[in-house]
Amino acid sequence: MAGRARGRRAQEQRPGRGKFTGGCGVTDGLGLFDNSRSQDRHDDEYDYDDEPRKPRGKKRRSPTFWVVAVVVVAIIAGGAWYGVTQVLGIGGFDDYTGAGETDVVVEVKAGQGTADIGAALKAKDVVASSRAFTSAGEDQPKVKAVQPGFYLMKTKMSGKAAADRIVSKDARVGNLQIRAGTQLDDIKLPGDKTTPGVFTLIANAGRVTMNGKETGPTVEELRKVAETVDLKDLGAPAWAVPFASQVEPKRRLEGLITPGVYDVEPGVSAQELLTKVVKDSATTLDGWGMPKLAEKTGYTPYQVLVMGSLIEREGIAKDFDKISRVIYRRLADNIRLGFDSTINYVLDRPTITTDSSARESQNPYNTYKNFGLTPTPIAATSKAALQAAAKPADGPWVYFVKCEKDGTSCFAETQGQHDQNVRDARARDVY
Repeated sequence: MAGRARGRRAQEQRPGRGKFTGGCGVTDGLGLFDNSRSQDRHDDEYDYDDEPRKPRGKKRRSPTFWVVAVVVVAIIAGGAWYGVTQVLGIGGFDDYTGAGETDVVVEVKAGQGTADIGAALKAKDVVASSRAFTSAGEDQPKVKAVQPGFYLMKTKMSGKAAADRIVSKDARVGNLQIRAGTQLDDIKLPGDKTTPGVFTLIANAGRVTMNGKETGPTVEELRKVAETVDLKDLGAPAWAVPFASQVEPKRRLEGLITPGVYDVEPGVSAQELLTKVVKDSATTLDGWGMPKLAEKTGYTPYQVLVMGSLIEREGIAKDFDKISRVIYRRLADNIRLGFDSTINYVLDRPTITTDSSARESQNPYNTYKNFGLTPTPIAATSKAALQAAAKPADGPWVYFVKCEKDGTSCFAETQGQHDQNVRDARARDVY
C-alpha cells in the first residue's frame, strides 16, 4: 500500500508544460533542478502491485558432465604423480639381494642427484629399481657427494650394496689427471725411474679390469692413432691443424693436450679415448682465449702455444712473464734461444742443464744451434704460461738462469750480468 500511495502522489505532483528536461534531471526556467521526473520514471518502471519475482534456480548439470570432470581430474592427478615418481625415484621398490654378478661401468653426469644416479644404475641393471638405491642412500650420506665420472659396479646389486660400492675408493675409474709441463712421452729419471707422459697417463686411465679381464688401449695403440688419424677427426683446434700437420708425426699432438682433470670411459678404443681428450683440450684452449689471445703478439696462435710450453718448462709461475720477455727480445734481435729444456725434450730427460755433446746434436729442437722457436710445443702448457706468452712483462732482459733452489730465475741485460748470476747459482748449489 505504501508503494501505491507514493506512486499516486508522484503523479499528482508532476510538473506542467514549459519545462526543459535535462540528461540527468529536470530544470525549470530558472535553472533549478527538479528530480521529480526522474522519480516518476523510476516509479513507472516498477509495478509495486506485482508479487516479488522468485529467484532463478541454478541450472542442473547432467550426469555425463560429472563423469567427464572426474575422468579429467583423475588423468591430471595421475600424470602429476607419475612425474613426481620419475623425478624423486619413488616408483616401484623392487630390490635385488646380494653384492651383484658381473662388472659394468656406469657414468655419473654433472648435475645428477641421487634419484638420477639411481635411474642410471637401473638402466644398466645394477639395481632393480631407482628407489632401491635412493632408499639405501638415505642411510649412506656419502652418496650425496658422489662426483661426476665413471664407476665400476656390478649388475643385480641390492640397493644397499650399490650405495656402499659407489662411494668406495676403488669404484671410480677413468679419472685422468695431466699436470702442466707433462710431455707426450715418458721422462727418464735417475735410478731407472720414470715420470709418465701423456700417452701413459691416458692409457692408464682408459684401462679397466672387468670380470677378471683387462680391457683398454695400450700406449702403442694411442701413439699409432696420434700419428695416423687426421687431426681434424681427433678434434684438434682449427688454428693449430695446418701447423701441427707439417711436423714429425710422433709429435703432432704435443701441446694440444692441456693440463687438467678428465673423466674418460675406460675400455673404449684408442681413437675414442684420444678424441675425447683432444676435444676437451680444444674446448679448454678456447676458454683460455685462443686463438684471439695471440692477435696482438705478431705471432700465430700456434707459435704462442709453443712459447707457452717453453715458458712452462723453463721457469716457475712468478717468472713466467719475464721469461716471455726474454723470448720476445731474442726472437726480435735474432739471437738463439739457447734453452736446455728444448734439448732435453728430445732426450726425454728432465735435467736443468745440458753438456756440450748434447748441445752439438743436430735436430730441429736444439735451440743452441737453431734460430727461432721449436717446431712444436714441448709440453702441456698451463693457462698462466699461455697468458704470459701472449703478454710479456716490460723489461730489458736478454738472459735468465735458475738461481734459487725453489726454481726462481735471475734476469740480466748483459752477458756479464748473466755470467755473475750463473756463478751465484752454482755457489748456492742450484745445479
